[in-house]
Amino acid sequence: MKIQQLRNATIIVEIGANRILIDPMLAPRHALPPLRLSGARRRNPLTELPDVAWPALESVTHCLITHCQRGHFDHLDRAAKQWLRDRKIPVICTPHDAGHLIERGLNAQPLHHEHEQPGPFLGGTIRTVRCTHGRGLIGRLMEHGVGYLIESPGEPSLYLSGDTVLTPTVRDFVVQHRPQVCVIPTGGARFDLGGEIIMGIEDVVDFTRLASGIVVANHLEALSHCPVTRDDLRRAVREAGVETRLRIPADGETLEFHSTLS
Repeated sequence: MKIQQLRNATIIVEIGANRILIDPMLAPRHALPPLRLSGARRRNPLTELPDVAWPALESVTHCLITHCQRGHFDHLDRAAKQWLRDRKIPVICTPHDAGHLIERGLNAQPLHHEHEQPGPFLGGTIRTVRCTHGRGLIGRLMEHGVGYLIESPGEPSLYLSGDTVLTPTVRDFVVQHRPQVCVIPTGGARFDLGGEIIMGIEDVVDFTRLASGIVVANHLEALSHCPVTRDDLRRAVREAGVETRLRIPADGETLEFHSTLS
């Protein structure tokens, strides 16, 4: 299995002959609005896609969406919708998001099984697990979405957490299923009011200690409301003694994993 980090939460997961695009944000730098009103109102994304992104996208066979409504352009923006429409890429999603995607002309293919129960997926299985995209008042206003656990013959099990803070649901799921690779959001995103709406440094360290496999950090250095940097994260996991368990890929970098992980 290979995971190529493109930008923010956008990655390509290669499993056998399938190349699955996750939560695509394909807009040029500064083409999207700010996500905070106070301080420096920087437009998003803060960075361009790496040069390797467009050639890599040409071989994508499927797309998988964790959430996309209520203004979550950082997981499916207008440029990505157009790209997916033009190529008629199958877009796998929850029933909750299917109507929204079909209305926009996408080839939506909803998953119809209960949370945490396996369903068929590209020769293997997939499960959904609930996300909590922020707590308190801000959490009540957010679109929470899902994470996915993908299990394929001969490949490491893969948990894509989606946009979530570290909750008892996420903890219990990871302890029960022991995914060999976990991809988590680590930018500590927050708006002008309220706390973090995805994992920040403390949650990332706790998650890495909890997980039995390798953890991959994304959702970094691409959006104006995500203050955690790659260097911040490297320092924190080194001080916590878990640096060997966490991967922090650069945009454009590809990581390779095998089913027998040390």
